[in-house]
Amino acid sequence: MIWCGDAPNQRALAAKIAKYFPIAGIVIEQKKGSVEKNNLLQLPVKILDRLRFASIYNAWKNMQQWYSTNFPEWPAAKILKTDSINSKEAEDFSKALAPDIIIVSGTSLIKEPLLSIPASIGIINLHTGLSPYVKGGPNCTNWCIANNDWHLVGNTIMWINAGIDTGNIITTEAIDIRQTATLTDAQRLVMEQAHNLYLKALQYLSNNQPPYISISQSDFPKGKTFYTKMWTSEKRSALLSNWAKRKAAVLNETPKTISLPS
Repeated sequence: MIWCGDAPNQRALAAKIAKYFPIAGIVIEQKKGSVEKNNLLQLPVKILDRLRFASIYNAWKNMQQWYSTNFPEWPAAKILKTDSINSKEAEDFSKALAPDIIIVSGTSLIKEPLLSIPASIGIINLHTGLSPYVKGGPNCTNWCIANNDWHLVGNTIMWINAGIDTGNIITTEAIDIRQTATLTDAQRLVMEQAHNLYLKALQYLSNNQPPYISISQSDFPKGKTFYTKMWTSEKRSALLSNWAKRKAAVLNETPKTISLPS
């Protein structure tokens, strides 16, 4: 079964999985938008920020529009829509379906008792960043560009735990985005790799017996967790500056990654 957010890229992931694997059910978390207090003094600053960094904001928006156009419907399955992935209704719905594996993507942080729901294979999570090097948000690809860490762009499939992108790793892949034409293309390239990596992980888990690959993130060089409050205008400016020079950027390091057996 799938636990996911309600964005078009999550719907696309569900549709791709349904093409190859039977889906018992889908829990879709529809988060309520936060209500911001009206502050007329801050309005010009926000408008200027949107204009100045339009290419950054539009990259994610354009990517989602592409998925919305190409994957307009959720796959045929039992569906529960909830305000919180950690709700009692989500727990009861999931337990009743007794899934072999639970696939997580784009939800709020999963907490108990959902973490203890029995699944014969387990609960796995997609992180659209290369763990443990880059964790958190709001967008790990953007953080890599802003920090000139082009070698750390990538994705991770991991066993879920109670932390923020800290579970044991099943597989990781880095991806080179320096030759993409636009930020939109870069975001879509990373997301497409994420979906493909999830499909490969599911194929591996379906065709093998335990013990499965499960590598502690402590076996890797230490990474960094980023938070939305850290995503300042200075960092957005750095992203635009580094993006303009991307084709001349050199990958000086090769991160440790985990490949699935062929």
